[in-house]
Amino acid sequence: MIKKVGVVGVGTMGQGIAEMLAKNSLDVYMLEISDDRLKHALNMIEMSLDKQIEKWAITSSEKKLILSRIHPISKMEELTVCELIIESITEDLEQKKEIFKQLDQVTSADTIIASNTSSLSLTEIASATRSPERVIGMHFTYPVSSIDMVEIVRGLKTSEETVEVTKQFTEEAIQKKAVMVFESPGYVTTRLICLFINEALHVLEEGVATAEDIDNAMRVGYSFKLGPFQMADQFGLDSVQAALENMFREYGELKYRPSIVLKKMVRAGHLGVKAGVGFFKYDEDGDRVE
Repeated sequence: MIKKVGVVGVGTMGQGIAEMLAKNSLDVYMLEISDDRLKHALNMIEMSLDKQIEKWAITSSEKKLILSRIHPISKMEELTVCELIIESITEDLEQKKEIFKQLDQVTSADTIIASNTSSLSLTEIASATRSPERVIGMHFTYPVSSIDMVEIVRGLKTSEETVEVTKQFTEEAIQKKAVMVFESPGYVTTRLICLFINEALHVLEEGVATAEDIDNAMRVGYSFKLGPFQMADQFGLDSVQAALENMFREYGELKYRPSIVLKKMVRAGHLGVKAGVGFFKYDEDGDRVE
């Protein structure tokens, strides 16, 4: 039974994963490259819990209990106590391979090493390790706490035991629906949602409608919780661009080529919620202000 989980990289997604795991009575060991990033991640998690208290979703006592299960760490070796480690750094293949190489060296042979990558090859990431059979994908969807689904992605050499343990953990320990996926660029969710966002960008580029009206059309007309532009802001426009570019390279189909508007936004640093501005503006709590 998995009780201790490591989270490597606690940006927006890593924070959500760590908070969700702690809420499910698991001990979480958060690793970042600097103390400042760790402090920021803890502050963001605490801010998220405070918002839930305001909405009467949790109590102050529950907040304290959740935070007590989160252990910030600064050394890779401190992850040796974990039965499962989830990597959630930026979508950079070489950086991920280096992280997995290090994790493979400091963890025991029965520790499962998972990546939260949304579009990169699990097989290639696993090639950096001596034991690719214990490498698997656990692709969470933002916001982690309220989306009850995880894509479980198997690489070429992922063992059946690793798949079964990860599936059981997903459905029993964190109570999310496990969607089983064989490795393919973008898997299921990223492949479909990035095309949705990219097509919305083309509609905007052609002057058919404003970002606000396109979002309203899909949100109100088709019961989407978020429209494509607010969704892109939440994911991070740089992350959307990186996923599209990776799929464009892999598939060679023009439909995956990122919109010019998206590239301009990224060059301008308008990356969405994390930058305070994307297609819309956001306050420091990540709430939309206009």
